[in-house]
Amino acid sequence: MAIVIVDCAIYKDGHRTEGPDDLSDALDQARASGDAFLWIGLHEPTEDEFDLVTSEFGLHPLAVEDALTAHQRPKLEVYDDSLFVVLKPLDYDDAAATVTSGELMVFIGDAFVVTVRHGEGSALAEVRRRLEKDPELLKHGPPSVLYVISDTVVDHYVEIAYELQLDLDELESSVFTPNAGDTANTASTIYTFKRQALEFRRATGPLMDPMARLAGGGVPFVSEGSRPFFRDVADHLTRANEQGESLDRLLSDILAAHLTQVGVRQNDDMRKISAWAAMAAAPTMIAGIYGMNFDHMPELHQTWGYPAVMTLMAGIVAGLYRFFKRRGWL
Repeated sequence: MAIVIVDCAIYKDGHRTEGPDDLSDALDQARASGDAFLWIGLHEPTEDEFDLVTSEFGLHPLAVEDALTAHQRPKLEVYDDSLFVVLKPLDYDDAAATVTSGELMVFIGDAFVVTVRHGEGSALAEVRRRLEKDPELLKHGPPSVLYVISDTVVDHYVEIAYELQLDLDELESSVFTPNAGDTANTASTIYTFKRQALEFRRATGPLMDPMARLAGGGVPFVSEGSRPFFRDVADHLTRANEQGESLDRLLSDILAAHLTQVGVRQNDDMRKISAWAAMAAAPTMIAGIYGMNFDHMPELHQTWGYPAVMTLMAGIVAGLYRFFKRRGWL
């Protein structure tokens, strides 16, 4: 177990004390104090490694299965002896313009918190430090841990939404700049960006209901005094989710506008091609007629026949050019 346990401590009266090596003793000690709780953090445990935690904390097998297999959507599950919450922390690589997600599972009970992390983008060391600097918040017990974890994750959503908006503004400018470049690459860039927005919404959208339930009360193991904290998180999450929806709508509009621009350019190109083809068709027709092997043709044996035909060809082409130019086809 030492490999997957990232941290283990008992928090009493808002202060940290190191827990015993034996998990059973640590949980018994926290419960005996009455105003203390045990927080154990795990990183990508295997089924065998998680068995000890499951048996000692009495975790529900369905929640344990979800915590081990990962690939869960954000949710809140209530069991007899614990509360199970799934969060999806996000990370944004500005250089590559990609959004990646991890998974964070939180079990809270009467006197314990168990956190299970999957991926590298959801470390909780900063969360522990934040909590340990605020003894008054820690006195709320296990819900305080769930609150700070949720608040940290959601605040990062807001930051990522802001970064995505900046990149979207740059993308919008490039799309609507004349002679923007390769249209295929532009469409690919828009679609890739849309995938990042979708990844963002997959994390924020499903979390709305769990946060609303936690803020609304009536959830076991979450005290009445903790509800205002979760209302604050729910408010921030609503803002992040609205930004995600706005990004998605704007990307759809930008993609539609880009495809419209491509269609307009193609139509313009076809008009130009048609205009040049029409100007080439007239002299080709005349040359084809006079190239036929007939002896009795008008002006065939006249000395002025050749310059007259050439003048006629030039006049027709010049007339067509002026006509197409006025119509904006050239």
